[in-house]
Amino acid sequence: MSGKPSIRISLSQQRAFFYKDGQLAGMSRISSGREGTDTVTGSFKIIEKDIDHVSSLFGDYVDANENVIQKDVDTSKDPKPKGAIYDGAKMPYFMRIVAGTGMHEGYLPGYAASHGCIRMPGFMAAAFYHAVELGTPVSIEP
Repeated sequence: MSGKPSIRISLSQQRAFFYKDGQLAGMSRISSGREGTDTVTGSFKIIEKDIDHVSSLFGDYVDANENVIQKDVDTSKDPKPKGAIYDGAKMPYFMRIVAGTGMHEGYLPGYAASHGCIRMPGFMAAAFYHAVELGTPVSIEP
């Protein structure tokens, strides 16, 4: 299909819909923000694309041999143990839509479970990533 791309995210359905000139071209399952780290709603645009993005906020503390010392840390809340190294969570095919929120490849447990980002299966994150450009409209609905 040709035409201008746009994306609609339905948090209640845990689905992302990809459109070309207003016609549905594809759909993906997602996992959005869990309670307390809810995904923002509203109208946005893709403001950054980074195929090999790594989180600067969420990840693990590891030792020099990359053994996990503390898993699933939030660097804004969890102090780094002495000698530990921060290993940011990998977020392949990252498409930022606002501040610390974006769409990317990630784990899908079947319910809202992220820190606010919109996780997608790898093959779908790659498809969305390659089909959008900076400025692509993204609508996120409850």
